[in-house]
Amino acid sequence: MAGDRLQDTARHAALALPGTDHGYPFTKDLDVYKVGGKVFLIVTDDPDEQIITVKCEPEHARAQVRGYVSITPGRYLDKRHWISLGPGPGITKRLVTNAVEDSYDLAVERLPGRDRPRTR
Repeated sequence: MAGDRLQDTARHAALALPGTDHGYPFTKDLDVYKVGGKVFLIVTDDPDEQIITVKCEPEHARAQVRGYVSITPGRYLDKRHWISLGPGPGITKRLVTNAVEDSYDLAVERLPGRDRPRTR
């Protein structure tokens, strides 16, 4: 999957989830997606580095990094709990969508019950 398709897939997956907000709170090159104020996706808007960064359970993160050349410990964030996905072999639309949805679910789990979106 090409970098721009990877990023577009991630954006579409994130925006389809209830309660998602996005903006550029850090820099114009980082498109940040949040639920209940918690970050769950960062899309790097740099044509030379077309990656996304998502929250991930540490065990699953290590497995993903070992299993895919273009998945690395999270850029900019805690390397145990975040992974970055770039274009490369084995990176599919389903893999990207699952990574975004799993990251969203992890963020929602940390919200107080009253702040959680209804359902997805």
